[in-house]
Amino acid sequence: MARSTRAADRPAYTVPGLTTAQGAELITALQGRLHALNDLHLTLKHIHWNVVGPHFIAVHEMLDPQVDRVREMADDVAERIATLGGVAHGTPGRLVAERDWDDYAVGRADAIAHLGALDLVYTGVITDLRAAVKQAGDVDPATEDLLIEQLRDLEQYQWFVRAHLESSSGTLATAGVPTEERAAKKAARKSARAAG
Repeated sequence: MARSTRAADRPAYTVPGLTTAQGAELITALQGRLHALNDLHLTLKHIHWNVVGPHFIAVHEMLDPQVDRVREMADDVAERIATLGGVAHGTPGRLVAERDWDDYAVGRADAIAHLGALDLVYTGVITDLRAAVKQAGDVDPATEDLLIEQLRDLEQYQWFVRAHLESSSGTLATAGVPTEERAAKKAARKSARAAG
């Protein structure tokens, strides 16, 4: 979250009421969110294309609106960066060079396995977004408002995912699992036991 601003990325101007140093701080935080959203968009499409099994159509169709909204979120963040006087870096090379997470680890897999892994992806994105909301709230209510709106949507999408992973007693199939691969396997095993 606390990435440093490159000298070339420091704005020559920013919005009224903020210093260029504050603008640079927000641009850095927003660039991290832009990378996360671009990555999330591609991850959701990857799952959409590679999901199989009895829950295929439900998950396949559930992901389309999420993909569309996450793309809108990325556009909003990029435009906020530009408004603050920065440059929104949306290239794949920049994303890969600057991210602090690995690629999504699951290929062709059962719907529940993908949802188990996606739950962890959403947890990471939401956790980092909450930190950005706090950082923006200390400096700029307009940026904070943008991020809070996105936080609500992403938390709702995670709820949609978790509804497939939750038992009637309220336990998540992915509880306490640290990696996407293990979450996918644990969710798939739990789903197979419930079906059998």
